[in-house]
Amino acid sequence: MTLSVSLTVNGQAHSAEVEDRTLLVTLIRDGLGLTGTHVGCDTTQCGACTVHMDGCAVKSCTVLAAQADGAEIITIEGLSPPEGPLHPVQDAFARSHGLQCGFCTPGMVMASAALLKANPDPTEEQVKLGLEGNICRCTGYFNIIKAVMSCAAKTGAA
Repeated sequence: MTLSVSLTVNGQAHSAEVEDRTLLVTLIRDGLGLTGTHVGCDTTQCGACTVHMDGCAVKSCTVLAAQADGAEIITIEGLSPPEGPLHPVQDAFARSHGLQCGFCTPGMVMASAALLKANPDPTEEQVKLGLEGNICRCTGYFNIIKAVMSCAAKTGAA
C-alpha cells in the first residue's frame, strides 16, 4: 500500500508517495538524496541515522516515513547553512577531534545538539547518558565527550 506523506526537511517542504513500510531514513537518503544520515544497523542500536524530528532526536531507521507526515525534520545537512558557519557542535567536533572514520559522526552530532538544546550545561555523566545508544566503532568516545563538553562550556547552549 502506498501513502502520501508531506514533511519539511531542512526548511524545505517535500511530498512523496511511499510504501507503508518505508523507513524515514530511506526517504531521507533515497528519496531526498540527503546521504549524510547514515544507515548502520537498521535496528536502532548504532545511532548513525539520528535526525531531529519536531525538535527531538530520533533514530530514523525505526521511524516510518508515514509517522513523519507533517513533521519538521532536520538532518546533518540542515544543522548549519551550506555557506557556514558550522553549528557549535560541528565546530567542537572538528576542534576536539571528535571523529575518526566519520561514520558515526552525523548521528553523534545530531544527538549531541539535541542533548545540549535540552541541557545546555550537562555534566560529563549526563553527556555519556545522553549519547547512550550512539555507537562509535573506532572507540572515539573520549574526544566525542570532550567535544560536547567544550561546546557546552564555550557556548552555554547549542
